[in-house]
Amino acid sequence: MDLRDTADEAAFRGELRSWIEENLPEELQGHRGGAARFEGEAMRGWSRALHEAGFAGLTWPTEYGGSGASYTHQAIFLEEMARAEAPPHVGVIGLGMAGPTIMAHGSEEQKARYLEPILSADEIWCQGFSEPGAGSDLAAVRTSARQKNGHFVVDGQKVWSSFAHLASFCILLTRSDPESTRHAGLTYLIVDMHAPGVDVRPLTQITGEAEFNEIFFDGVEVPAENLLGEIGGGWQVAMTTLLHERGTLGFALQAALAVQVRKLAALARDRGADPLQRDRIAREWIEVQALRFTNYRALSKLVKTGVPGPEGSISKLVWSEANQRVTKLALELLGPDAALAEENAPYGGYWQHQQLRSRGNTIEAGTSEVLRNIVAERVLGLPKSR
Repeated sequence: MDLRDTADEAAFRGELRSWIEENLPEELQGHRGGAARFEGEAMRGWSRALHEAGFAGLTWPTEYGGSGASYTHQAIFLEEMARAEAPPHVGVIGLGMAGPTIMAHGSEEQKARYLEPILSADEIWCQGFSEPGAGSDLAAVRTSARQKNGHFVVDGQKVWSSFAHLASFCILLTRSDPESTRHAGLTYLIVDMHAPGVDVRPLTQITGEAEFNEIFFDGVEVPAENLLGEIGGGWQVAMTTLLHERGTLGFALQAALAVQVRKLAALARDRGADPLQRDRIAREWIEVQALRFTNYRALSKLVKTGVPGPEGSISKLVWSEANQRVTKLALELLGPDAALAEENAPYGGYWQHQQLRSRGNTIEAGTSEVLRNIVAERVLGLPKSR
């Protein structure tokens, strides 16, 4: 198998790399993550620039405002953005989750109304799946949606909703049949985040940022035309969302991990590393290469079928645990300086921030425990755990 770029892919990579170098604002270079990276006019301007250059919604069909590009181009885009440490489009949830779900299950009116503003970053989306007390069990949804006078009335609570404090709309999974259990009786809605009865409360993380939120719904009226899919068919729609969430994400995660390992190697040269620490750095470099080839296998399947498979769970699992090891080792190399607060620490407190933020990696977008079950059952074909 030849894993090198084709002539077309190499040309696209070169064009993209040059465009990023010429257009990425200096104040956005090397952003280390967190909620603040998505706030402010600079991020909106960068997102609009990505859209105008044709890099937002690369794989979206041209009739919906995308570029109709191949999944290999999308993978290259994610790799080059991570390599340049450029921030993503502000509408990451709209581009990677809401948009593809609307294209797959939405009406023509919904497609005409919602898709273009996602690309242009005029409207930001959030996701309402996780709930308190349910852990990572998506089928344990309790947020209710009652039909009343031609609309839905939504009551309940969601948690860990990224960027809900910035969002215009939410893709919301609800239970429309109070007598149903598990996967049955679920309904998928598009909810206006500015509707009466919607209350967003940011959750402060260990980093001091508020990247995630709680959302409370108290008698929120949702028009019937905001139904996505069929009443009671919400589980199938939600699976479309989750598959696209991890479709080509692995390339971005692998490229970001490669950047971290390069920075770790530079830190080791700067601060000095003993033989065992150098061995650990070598292990992480090998992990990056293994993850890269795993992503290529998943991409080959995606190109053939056009549907993201469960293999994306491998990338998220490996990246999340590797990133925690890398940042932990970085603090070991810093020695006593690791205890300094970010504002007083060497390297601008980069590694302290990264280690604190990495604690959430094995929880967000599916816990490591859930991902291991997915890989075991849907990739390896092992018996179900229950």
